[in-house]
Amino acid sequence: MKSSLPRTKIHTGGNDNDRTHTSSSAAAVAGATAVSTLPSTGPANASAPEAGKQAPGIYRYKVGSYEMTQIADGARTFPMPDNFVTGATPAEAKKALADAYMPDGKLTIMFNPLVINTGSKLILIDTGNGPAAYAQTKGQVGQLHGNLAAAGIDRKAIDVVLISHMHGDHINGLRNADGTPAFPNAEILVPTGEWAFWMNDANRSKANPYNHNYFPNVKKVMTGLESKVTKYEWGKEILPGIHSIGTPGHTPGHTSFMVQSGNGKLLVQSDVCNNPLMFMNHTDWIAPFDNDPALTLKTRHKFYDMASAEKVLVAGYHFSFPAVGHVEKNGKNFRLVPVLWTPI
Repeated sequence: MKSSLPRTKIHTGGNDNDRTHTSSSAAAVAGATAVSTLPSTGPANASAPEAGKQAPGIYRYKVGSYEMTQIADGARTFPMPDNFVTGATPAEAKKALADAYMPDGKLTIMFNPLVINTGSKLILIDTGNGPAAYAQTKGQVGQLHGNLAAAGIDRKAIDVVLISHMHGDHINGLRNADGTPAFPNAEILVPTGEWAFWMNDANRSKANPYNHNYFPNVKKVMTGLESKVTKYEWGKEILPGIHSIGTPGHTPGHTSFMVQSGNGKLLVQSDVCNNPLMFMNHTDWIAPFDNDPALTLKTRHKFYDMASAEKVLVAGYHFSFPAVGHVEKNGKNFRLVPVLWTPI
C-alpha cells in the first residue's frame, strides 16, 4: 500500500526541487504532531450502549457419553459479618478474603445447578434461588430459568429434578413467579432423611439459628408438589449412572452424587463446602449454613480425601463458574484446581 505522505529524500546536496520535497514533508510531519497534541474535549462515546450484565452462564462438558450443562443461577456479594466463620478469628477470615482477591471484606457466593443429559433422560440437579429472588436482587440470582432457555433447554422437557437438600437456594426454583410448577413434567427426587427433617416442624428445635428460619420456606415451596415427589435413600443407584452419597452435616439429609458413564466419573459435591476459597482452603472452618459443625467437618474430610485420592472430577454448587474442577490435598487442607475451558 502506498503512503499518502510525501516521500523525503535524505542527501547532503541536490537541486532546489529536492529541497522543496524535503520542506513539504517536514511541514506535514509538524502538522500531524500539532494535531496529536491538541487537548481532548471529552471522552469518546461508544457506538453502542454497555450491556451492564453478563452473557448467559452456560458450560458444557462430557462425562463418558453423558452431556453435562452447568447453568449459572447468579452470585451474591455481601459484607462478611465478624461471626460468619466458626473456627477462625474475624481477622483470619478477612485475610482469607483478601488472599482470594475478594474486595473490602466482602464474600461472594455463586450458585450453579447442573443438567445431565443421559441420552434417555434429562435430569436437573437443584433449582437455584427462584424468580422471587431474581426480582428482589435485580437479577443477581435466580437466573436458572432464563439461562436454561438460553442453553436451548425447555423446562417442560426436564424428566427429573434431583434435589440434594432443601435450602432455599436449591429448591426455590421449583416454582414460577406465579407459584405454578416450573418443571411441570418432572418427577422430583428428594432424600428421605431430608424430607423427614424439613417437613416436620417439631425438628425446628434441632436446627441451628440459620436453619431454624428455613422451615416455613420449605413448606411454602413443597406443599402442593407432594404428588410429584419421590423419596430416595443413600447408597443407591437412584437414576441410570447416578448414585446417591450420604454427606450429612450441612443439613441432616444432605446428599452428594457420583455420576458415571463408561470410564467417565463426576462427583457432585452439592454443599459439602460453601465458597471453596474459604471453606476448602480452610477445611476446618464452618459457615452458619452448616447445621451440625462436627458432622460437617467429618463428612468434608472424608469426601475430599476420596475426591483427591481418586483424582475424579468434582462439580460444586458454590464453586466459581463453570463450577467444576479437581480437588487436591494442600497440607492439612485441600484446594480446588478449576477445569480449563474447552469447546465441546
